[in-house]
Amino acid sequence: MTDGEATAGVGAGIRRAELVALLSLGTDLGLGQPMEHMIRACLIALRLGERVGLSEEERRVVYYSGLLAWVGCHTDAYEQAKWFGDDLRLKSDAHYAYDMGKAGPALAFLLRHVGQPQPLIARLRTGVAFVGEGRRSLLAMAENHHRATDLLATRLGLGDQVRESLRQTYERWDGKGAFRMRGEEIAPASRLINLADVVEVFGRAGGVDAAVAVARERSGGQFDPTLVEAFCEQAPILLAELDVAPSWEAVISAEPALTDWIAEADLESTLAAIGEFSELKSPWSMGHSRAVAELSGRAALELGLPDSTVTLVRRAGLVQDLGMLGVPNQIWDKPGPLSHAELERVRLHPHLTERMLASSPALEPIGALAALHHERLDGSGYPRALAGSQIGVCARLLAAADALHAMTHPRPHREAMAPAAAAAELRAEVKRGRLDGDAVDGVLRAAGHRVRRRRDWPAGLTSREVEVLCLVARGLSNKQVAALLGIAPKTVGSHVEHIYRKIDAANRAQASVFALQHGLMADAI
Repeated sequence: MTDGEATAGVGAGIRRAELVALLSLGTDLGLGQPMEHMIRACLIALRLGERVGLSEEERRVVYYSGLLAWVGCHTDAYEQAKWFGDDLRLKSDAHYAYDMGKAGPALAFLLRHVGQPQPLIARLRTGVAFVGEGRRSLLAMAENHHRATDLLATRLGLGDQVRESLRQTYERWDGKGAFRMRGEEIAPASRLINLADVVEVFGRAGGVDAAVAVARERSGGQFDPTLVEAFCEQAPILLAELDVAPSWEAVISAEPALTDWIAEADLESTLAAIGEFSELKSPWSMGHSRAVAELSGRAALELGLPDSTVTLVRRAGLVQDLGMLGVPNQIWDKPGPLSHAELERVRLHPHLTERMLASSPALEPIGALAALHHERLDGSGYPRALAGSQIGVCARLLAAADALHAMTHPRPHREAMAPAAAAAELRAEVKRGRLDGDAVDGVLRAAGHRVRRRRDWPAGLTSREVEVLCLVARGLSNKQVAALLGIAPKTVGSHVEHIYRKIDAANRAQASVFALQHGLMADAI
């Protein structure tokens, strides 16, 4: 992302539906499904609901609870990985491959997953331990997921009916669900979503026949028999409709409250809620994104960047790790070094973040920046291996803030570094040509470190502004200054505007007089 894009995504209107649909993409990753699975399932539920005469209010409940169904399933992924190995494969099997209300399939599921991927002896030891502690963890999972989902729905202002429907997501028609509700005690929205969730997976993989077969097989057990019959009659049409228009556009257009917008004043807290919710994936990551947002935002102010750019940097920091939902906890929580294959999975998470946010035109610029927080100036970063001027100042700030906060907090493979040691390592990264010096200085100051300055510049100018001033004084155009400093011409223009205001100058000649008067030209590039 170039700094010329720095004002995009700030002040743009965002519908509540876009943020809820964005969360559904994270759910897909956590379930081991391709993105837009829950969006497609929601569309099936909505269209089937219309055919069985759902009221407008019930349709609203289907819409929001359909997109957020299972959104809390990653909140105890740490425990899932401890007992079952790959938490993504675990949830994919538990939700779709096995009918968990029947003893035979449930036992087969446990035998397949408990202790994976350990050697046989270690699996047996895990199996013995699972009988006690592990079984209690398994029984608590639905409650864990519900509580996290309920908190999120409350923060998003979705209302009591949606919250109750989300709680009933874990129920079955036969009463063998999490909270033992049965039959028509279960809200129509929850019954529709349970059916739509499963038939979307089977229909996508095996076509109409596979979707109808699984619906009939689980009718009267997991699913409402009346809804199953309605679905089977309409299955060819319902599944074909999914491919008529892009799923994201279709579900946003289907939002019941077409004027339900997120106020600009509330957007940042909403993005924070989404970012923090994704961090529940691993106990090692909790609090990281908010800290990165605060550090990089304060550093952007330190560098004298425009307010809109500061806001964009902060918002990108809040959601930079949404894509971690698509990487198994076996990797995030591994106490030893990662294999090459595991590193490749880790390198994927910024790309997943970008793909999630790219679905929304209003959020796309935020995602484009957030995806760059692991890029390095020497081209050794990921996911794109960008280098030098390909990495704008905003991304450089995120990279420095991300590195500093990660260093000063424990990870499964190492202890936390002391603040002074982390600061020294960050400066070493500058010398190695991996991190930007100005960005590192700004982040260190934001974190409370003492950073040696060459001097206190006159008129409150920042170091970056002095660089720009001296180059402009020499007659360079904004484009030429941008090329020399590795930033965008639009950013240079913003700097010049700030500089002229601070030094009370109206043009290059007046700026040159100021620079000479204060002895700045000797430090010019």
